[in-house]
Amino acid sequence: MNTSSTRRRRTVERSTKSIATLLVITLATTLGCAITTTERLGLGPVKTVGHVELQRYLGTWYEIARFPQSFQEGCVASTATYTLRDDGLIDVLNRCRRETLDGEERSAEGLARVVDEETNAKLEVTFFLFFWGEYWIIDLAEDYGWAVVGHPSRDYLWILSRTPQMDAEVYAGILQRLDAQGYETEHLYVTPQVGTDTG
Repeated sequence: MNTSSTRRRRTVERSTKSIATLLVITLATTLGCAITTTERLGLGPVKTVGHVELQRYLGTWYEIARFPQSFQEGCVASTATYTLRDDGLIDVLNRCRRETLDGEERSAEGLARVVDEETNAKLEVTFFLFFWGEYWIIDLAEDYGWAVVGHPSRDYLWILSRTPQMDAEVYAGILQRLDAQGYETEHLYVTPQVGTDTG
């Protein structure tokens, strides 16, 4: 490789690192300065479930409803698949269809790690760089047929099921418990899935 090519490569590497560093700083600053729902409403800490058996939690989940977020804009038929790795981390594969149930498939791969080994209910997830976001399991069926994932800010929320459909009575019960935890469930977006029945 000649000297000119080496200089260009080093310049590109420095630029890439600078952009990545700037993105991390921007995200940290934005999240650090934003007033969360928990702060705005003066709420206490979010409560997680008492214990999660990770082996039972692994596998594929269908998204029944979520708080709208820019990174999921246009996503329908959303799923998340969790696979335990040999090093103890969890591979995450999120998929969705764009706009319609037969639309173009989109996917994102990430990693999750348990941060509360006593309960396994508090995890962190990352999809890029070194930024990890909290992933708290705050409601869970005894048979692991459905789960609810929240965040201490109460600004992120996902209702998940092992099947694309959820019984309307089960969904209503989940909403009642979320309301009791201070989540503003009126902001939930019900995710289109084949045969979804949430009432």
